[in-house]
Amino acid sequence: MTEFSRSNDLPVAEAPARVGPAPKGVTIDAGGHRVRLKWHRLQRRPDDLAFTPRRLSEGLVLGASMEVDLRRHADHGFVCLHDETLERETTGSGPIAAATAGTLRRLTLRRADGTPSDEGLILLEDLAEIARIDGDRHALLQLDLKEDNDALDDGLIESFRRTLACIAGRCIVSGHDWRAVSRLADAVPGLRRGFDPCADDTLEQLRDAQDCRVFIADGLAAAPEAETIYLDYRIVLAALEMGVDLVAPCHTAGKTVDAWTLNPDHPRAAESLWHLIALKADQITTDAPENLESLFESIEAPGSAAV
Repeated sequence: MTEFSRSNDLPVAEAPARVGPAPKGVTIDAGGHRVRLKWHRLQRRPDDLAFTPRRLSEGLVLGASMEVDLRRHADHGFVCLHDETLERETTGSGPIAAATAGTLRRLTLRRADGTPSDEGLILLEDLAEIARIDGDRHALLQLDLKEDNDALDDGLIESFRRTLACIAGRCIVSGHDWRAVSRLADAVPGLRRGFDPCADDTLEQLRDAQDCRVFIADGLAAAPEAETIYLDYRIVLAALEMGVDLVAPCHTAGKTVDAWTLNPDHPRAAESLWHLIALKADQITTDAPENLESLFESIEAPGSAAV
């Protein structure tokens, strides 16, 4: 295969070759390596409203990997939202933790421009019911926990256990707080677990190759039972510039790697995509999986003008 390099002196990587058809926006097949495209916030296309039941059902049927965020509400349950408060994402206001399930069911999601939609919110029990009925066996739901361990109590964990028991085999719970992730996963037999070691300042803290090696070693040591390690794609590429492959040690430890969140409109997106695939990332998180797959298909050759 052709080798390639870039003007920013990234290490040489072997070029992947595209093979075989697949449902649009679900995977990229490259030189025998299949990379899953994870639908960030249940988005398949850039203009999709986040966290809608329609996309959840669609992704389940297609066997897609999908992500929802989890926030606790006042009735010892979870709702699929990102923020701590309701204003930006919904027609409600105030802290999500203070909102009852009944209140949340009366709200609708807001579009990116802030206007209300007619789409209701997904509570965790709604997600479980949809996933129980629909789905290809390859579909995977990432439940990205946005709460820390202090926010979890026995009632919330028991509610989580009851809700997830019927669909545990197609879910992975993940987060930054490994203790919180472990407490939820321990309560539900068969539930996979993932860990994100990236902090807000990680990218700035990685000053040389040794910093990169320590970062990934510490991340693996912190979450030995994690099945998947979630890494900011910018950190993966910054380490590569310093001559360090962050994916390989995860694979050596028996983990899969998700690189988040790469979109086709990001600067040097094609180049970033190519390097993530060459590093054999197992999954790439994106708000536009169909468009990202098309971007990969448009790359004519390493080093060409299309990249």
